[in-house]
Amino acid sequence: MSLSTYHHRDAHILYDPARLAQPDLPILPEFGEAWLDPDAWAERGLVVGSAPGRGASQFLAVDGARWVLRPYRRGGMAARISHADYLWTGLERTRGFREMRLTRALHQRGLPVPAPVATIVVRHALRYRAALITERLPGSQTLADHLHDATPALLADVGETIRRFHDAGLDHVDLNARNLLVSDDDKVWLIDFDRCRLRPKGAWRQRNLSRLERSLVRFSPANAESLFTAIVEGYRNAPTDHDKV
Repeated sequence: MSLSTYHHRDAHILYDPARLAQPDLPILPEFGEAWLDPDAWAERGLVVGSAPGRGASQFLAVDGARWVLRPYRRGGMAARISHADYLWTGLERTRGFREMRLTRALHQRGLPVPAPVATIVVRHALRYRAALITERLPGSQTLADHLHDATPALLADVGETIRRFHDAGLDHVDLNARNLLVSDDDKVWLIDFDRCRLRPKGAWRQRNLSRLERSLVRFSPANAESLFTAIVEGYRNAPTDHDKV
């Protein structure tokens, strides 16, 4: 089933109708700016938790479904100007629409990503704010939380998973130990594709790995070298599409 769009005043949504029947259901906050406000979801009794990090993603329980609502937030120097506003250059060029379409493409290829539910963009003149909703992975924790007891098999799976995404052409510009999740059955998942893109093979692969290495130093400085070595070994030994033929 293809993605659907819905527009109301200055609010725009791109959503999967198989996972969200319609964006103006009575159980949900009023469609529009309220969708970007965690308190509006909490007032409906839909918030069941939150995740650490910039923007504080909200865990939602909606009519039997488990979702993660992640607002887009700026970091670094840009956050001094505005932590949530982005320059409007067209709907399809917004952070939300681009990430929603990319995540959908990766999911359709069978790659281990959470299924995308919807993205909402609210425009204010030449600025906009946005958020992305994906399905929540039950029982998952970040790789950062597993580093103290990560087995060689798990680290090899991390490397193999990254290689699968690289072979698909994904340049993940923020590959770090918090954007790799491990589910309760030890399956490795990748999340957060904001500003990422599909591109031909190139030096970006090594830049991705170097960024991951720096995050390992941050989260586990004493063991970062051995952890990264095990991940790279899994990456290099991962079967390619040619091997599977």
